[in-house]
Amino acid sequence: MGKTVRIGCGAGFWGDSPEGPKQLVRSGAIDYLVMDYLAEITMSILARMKAKRADMGYATDFVTMVMKPLAKEIADKKIRVVTNAGGVNPGACRDALLAVFKEVGVDLKVAVVEGDDLLPSADRYRSNGTREMFSGAPMPDKLASMNAYLGAFPIAAALDAGADIVLTGRVVDSAVVLGPLIHEFGWGASDYHLLSAGSLAGHIIECGTQTTGGIFTDWRDVEGWDRMGFPIALCEADGSFVVTKPEGTGGQVTPATVAEQIVYEVGDPCRYILPDVLADWSEVDLEQTAVDQVRVTGARGSAPTDSYKVSATYADGYRAVATMMIAGREAPAKAQATAQAILKRASRLMQEEGFDDFSETSYELLGSETNYGAQARGGAAREIVLKIAVRHANRDALAIFAREIYPAATAMAQSLTGFAGGRPEPQPVIRLFSFLAPKADIAVTVRLDDEVLPIEVSLPPAQPGALPPPDEPEMQVDASLPLGTVPLIALAHGRSGDKGDIANIGILARHADYLPWLRRSLSTKAVKTYFAHFVNGDVERFEWSGLNGLNFLLHEGLGGGGVASLRHDPQGKALAQILMDFPVEVPAAWLEVGGRLAMWNLEEAA
Repeated sequence: MGKTVRIGCGAGFWGDSPEGPKQLVRSGAIDYLVMDYLAEITMSILARMKAKRADMGYATDFVTMVMKPLAKEIADKKIRVVTNAGGVNPGACRDALLAVFKEVGVDLKVAVVEGDDLLPSADRYRSNGTREMFSGAPMPDKLASMNAYLGAFPIAAALDAGADIVLTGRVVDSAVVLGPLIHEFGWGASDYHLLSAGSLAGHIIECGTQTTGGIFTDWRDVEGWDRMGFPIALCEADGSFVVTKPEGTGGQVTPATVAEQIVYEVGDPCRYILPDVLADWSEVDLEQTAVDQVRVTGARGSAPTDSYKVSATYADGYRAVATMMIAGREAPAKAQATAQAILKRASRLMQEEGFDDFSETSYELLGSETNYGAQARGGAAREIVLKIAVRHANRDALAIFAREIYPAATAMAQSLTGFAGGRPEPQPVIRLFSFLAPKADIAVTVRLDDEVLPIEVSLPPAQPGALPPPDEPEMQVDASLPLGTVPLIALAHGRSGDKGDIANIGILARHADYLPWLRRSLSTKAVKTYFAHFVNGDVERFEWSGLNGLNFLLHEGLGGGGVASLRHDPQGKALAQILMDFPVEVPAAWLEVGGRLAMWNLEEAA
């Protein structure tokens, strides 16, 4: 047997529990501890921090709450750490780490991957006519951050050079796992199947407990939310790996929990574009080999493109959000009338003081199924949380909106209460601007002690041509049979995620023979109609044959996405669960007594 490299992920976002790294270091028997802290919006927040203080702009939690209490154990157990906690200032993060190591008496070498920060080159890209890759809009005049998604080979080079800790800025999330595997197994730039497999391992564990039963559709099956186990990938040189978690922790690892994480934030599973490889995860196979152990095989890959994706962020005015509770008979109607009156009143007063009207407004009646659109059935609710959000170019104009929230308590509907957080404070609206930049134009280096190592980025021998789309599978259903309907959740489970203003919803059949019926009902037209209250662009559907699933992309489906969106769910976290009530036609015999879905006939009758 060859060696097995054990990689544990202790953080899936900035603000994740420090319990994760502690759990993995103390009970996971890991070789590498990796942590993913960054998202597009996080980069703009860190950029604002750095603008105020030159020694900030990184994930401070990593230094104070992870490394300081664990540094001695990490050193004693010879665990190596790879993380993108460097944010927009990895050098400052390194300096803070070294100060902590000196304080606690450990000697660990810290390497920094540099080159992702392209903000100093913004004028060059702007003068070259760079356009946003989705909308075609020109580059804004002023940007808050601008970072290329680097790959895993610089991380591997840092480990090759002897680093104990590798800090990066913006890298693709899965690179913090792929880098150690390249280092340990000697994978090369043209080992595309292996690079795809290592990237898949990173994709599965990068969000922490999301793959060990967290936010699982069948949530009642998962025990131990109060002590959730963080994921570990046991990786082999052939690209196969087993997903597991430390013994005695909560959660579960099954093909279903792992599959839900695989579909998270992916578009076409045949063509998942990463810096190091064009990954094809469409035929991935998941096998339960033991309790809380799932073996993953079947990833394939081909040559990557010659470009990096670059995500820039920019300020676009201000937003303010207020929430309050309204109770009693006709609560939804009272809440709607209240929202309309507050917006009308604030708009009038703003214009009287010389401001333009709001550039965008939104209100949602939370508790009345407002996120279900035409499918809502909560009109009789007697308790509503009203959320009102507004956007304006001028911060001072939003002060008028904030001022006019509280008068509603004595002037409008009875039972207004629970004004959460006091008067809303205007916050900057941060929008995302994405584009492609040639890899050849971007210098990537690794800094270790006083040495700077240039990293040669391997370019594909030729730009890969467009792959033909996969054949659409035959329906394989007999629609002449008597049919009945069940909610989607009877046939499938799923997960939704976001990339900018695009939402994805991965739907996974509970049994392979359910999939043809899912295909038949879940057309792109039907899904767009179901989410007509959200989706302004096209809906795409991709087959995911290895997982018996379908993946949907909802373009312009998040109201701008991130903090640019005024919605209560700007990242589409609830969309998969909303879709679970979609009616799917199935053979009526399945609903009869003794049929495979008879329980759903009883539930609907109840």
